[in-house]
Amino acid sequence: MLKLAVKTRPHLRLERIMAVIATINLGLVLFDWSYIPWRDFYLRNVPTLTRIYDKIKGIEPHRDTENYVIQVRNLAEQVALTGLDSPEVENILQTLRNSSKDIIDTNPFAIANKTGTLEKIKNRMRDRLKEKSAKQAFATFWSVDYLRAKGWTREYQFYQSRIEPLLLTNYFRQIGEHGDFIDWFWLIDLPFVSIFALEMLTRCYFIRRKYQYSWIEAFLWRWYDWFLLLPVMRWLRIIPVTIRLDKAQLINLYPVRKLVHQGVVANFAAELTEIVIVRVINQIQGSIRRGDLSKWVKQQQHTDYIDINQVNEIETILQIFLQTVIYKVLPQIQPELIAILHHNINRAVQAAPIYQNLQNLPGISNLQNQLNEQLATQIANNLYQALLSSVEDPVSGQLANKLMERLTSSLGQEMQQQHVTSELQNLIFDFLEEVKINYIQRLSQEDIQTIIEQTRQLHNQSSNITTVVSK
Repeated sequence: MLKLAVKTRPHLRLERIMAVIATINLGLVLFDWSYIPWRDFYLRNVPTLTRIYDKIKGIEPHRDTENYVIQVRNLAEQVALTGLDSPEVENILQTLRNSSKDIIDTNPFAIANKTGTLEKIKNRMRDRLKEKSAKQAFATFWSVDYLRAKGWTREYQFYQSRIEPLLLTNYFRQIGEHGDFIDWFWLIDLPFVSIFALEMLTRCYFIRRKYQYSWIEAFLWRWYDWFLLLPVMRWLRIIPVTIRLDKAQLINLYPVRKLVHQGVVANFAAELTEIVIVRVINQIQGSIRRGDLSKWVKQQQHTDYIDINQVNEIETILQIFLQTVIYKVLPQIQPELIAILHHNINRAVQAAPIYQNLQNLPGISNLQNQLNEQLATQIANNLYQALLSSVEDPVSGQLANKLMERLTSSLGQEMQQQHVTSELQNLIFDFLEEVKINYIQRLSQEDIQTIIEQTRQLHNQSSNITTVVSK
């Protein structure tokens, strides 16, 4: 036991190391997968991260919106130097009015799939200026009269808090020669993929040596590790990572596996049960259509029937049944048979007119009961002995065999009659069709779930019994 623990500990340690590496890789994959749709969130909360990771995704500030932000900042600096009433401020305001119109017309947010952000900017500006036209709202907002009337500081703070953050979320993403957006994440992923590939080759080598498998069989043994090597659909790596964490005993997935297996088996078992049973019934119905019923009853009259043991199973079954009844069953039920005979003899005697006259004599009633009981016992014993002797007597046995052969032959001949065969086949065929409709096709999910639960309880009971016996 100690040697097993020593051998297992390094193996488990390696499994945990690889599971942690795979988990880190999956975390990077999920972050990369979420970066584009969640970039606004990362930009607000971790701006340093976006400055670094934008280069990985080929992202750079959009020229139009970046120039717009720079122009507004230049305006703030000029107002601080010369105030609103200066030719320099008016020139910048005119440039902003033109740039606002161009942004609305050209929609520089489209390439980043952020047209909704532009609509937010337009709506906020319309609400601020109480204007229906976004272009008119921007034209009014970037005017000396409006800024003087509403207050430069107040309106500039509105722009900084409500408009500029939305402008900064826009970006331009470079497109490579292959026609897709540039994405350098594969450089980050490459070291992990190399580790996983080397590990997979090593594992498959040892699997191939241990079990004498081919390389294909060894690779299929570790089928889930292939997801770690795929350069596309990297989110599927959650499958091998989950399996590795479970094998490394870092998480316990037994309850989840049990529920998944139970759900899969429940859905599969219901359909499989219906298919199998319906298939069997269809085969029986096909056999009935071909007239195999009469052939089966009279198997010696045709050559297509395959007899595997040269034994008439019907005769043998009846013989076994009779022997079981005579030797095992009748001795056990003899008291009940005697009681039934005694009761019927009493009723027959009491119904006779002479018994009514003799009943008034003293002692006759008790004597009659004793005689009836003896008579019932004698009849039962004689009947049993007769059956026993008929079975044990060789001549009786031969006569019984002839009777069975004659019975089988007569039944087979009668079954060959067209009206009997046709009626019997139709009835059996319709009965099987009713079974399919009323029972098999009504198998429900609850029925299968109940069966699975009962099976699980039986396995648990068996495991508990085995544990107790071993102790």
